[in-house]
Amino acid sequence: MRALVFDGELRVREVPMPHPEKGEALIKVLSAGICNTDLEIVRGYMKFSGILGHEFVGTVERASNAHLIGKRVVGEINCVCHRCHYCQIEMPHHCLGRSVLGILNRPGAFAEYLVLPEENLHLAPQSVRDDVAVFTEPLAAAFRIPEQVRFNGNERVIVMGDGKLGQLVSQVLWLQTKNLVCVGKHESKLAHLRKLGIATVLADEPLERGADVVVEATGSPGALGRAIELVRPEGTVVLKSTTAQPAQLELGGPVVNEINIIGSRCGPFRPALEALSLGTVEVQPLITDVFDLRDGLKAFRRAGESGTMKILLHM
Repeated sequence: MRALVFDGELRVREVPMPHPEKGEALIKVLSAGICNTDLEIVRGYMKFSGILGHEFVGTVERASNAHLIGKRVVGEINCVCHRCHYCQIEMPHHCLGRSVLGILNRPGAFAEYLVLPEENLHLAPQSVRDDVAVFTEPLAAAFRIPEQVRFNGNERVIVMGDGKLGQLVSQVLWLQTKNLVCVGKHESKLAHLRKLGIATVLADEPLERGADVVVEATGSPGALGRAIELVRPEGTVVLKSTTAQPAQLELGGPVVNEINIIGSRCGPFRPALEALSLGTVEVQPLITDVFDLRDGLKAFRRAGESGTMKILLHM
């Protein structure tokens, strides 16, 4: 099969077909999305080598559960052991023996076929088209924040970053509180949010400090310090960025102001699929361009350009 592989060099090439083990499904990939994490992996993040990609929609071609065969699915990316301490205490996303689709010890979705455990799969609603269903995984990551931070509807929230994830986080948290502003560098990107009624501010404009919650989704290693400046004492900073470049942090402020700093990664698929089905989160305006898998290198270059939103690969 054809796949987009990173092994120190990014290239499209022929690779062997994957073979599902017991409890796994073979999935024919229909469409996949390029994420900032994919771009960071090519820069050295996670030291991953293999087939990239973790945002996808596809059809099940082979599975032990006959009900799944022929169904259109999306999939959770953490594949867990069910035996380690964290699996036993119902924290499987932190499984000590996990593999992660296209990120850690598991070939990813930028290929004609992939393999995932059947338990990771969710049926994509018929009303949700392929280029929308691709957003399930990153939208689920945005829905992770309300699982971690309790909202009562009155919190003042600042979302830092107007990129793909910042856009999704802003829409999800706007369902929790209308006292929200997204801060970004690109007027064209912020315009998407304003059309939905969400307040925006350019990064070089004045911004009131003292927010209850600040979400850092810029993809910049230096943005954490700015997030800490914007949050109130005993407020919460949520970190959504993953970068290959390390960040430096002066710890005096967070200690004196007793700031809660929370890492936030993968999230629940069910509310994400519901939001896509009902249209309470809009993702189609975020699609900048679509490429065929054979043009994967061109797609990656496009994804890395300033002002680009979501780039999709069709298989």
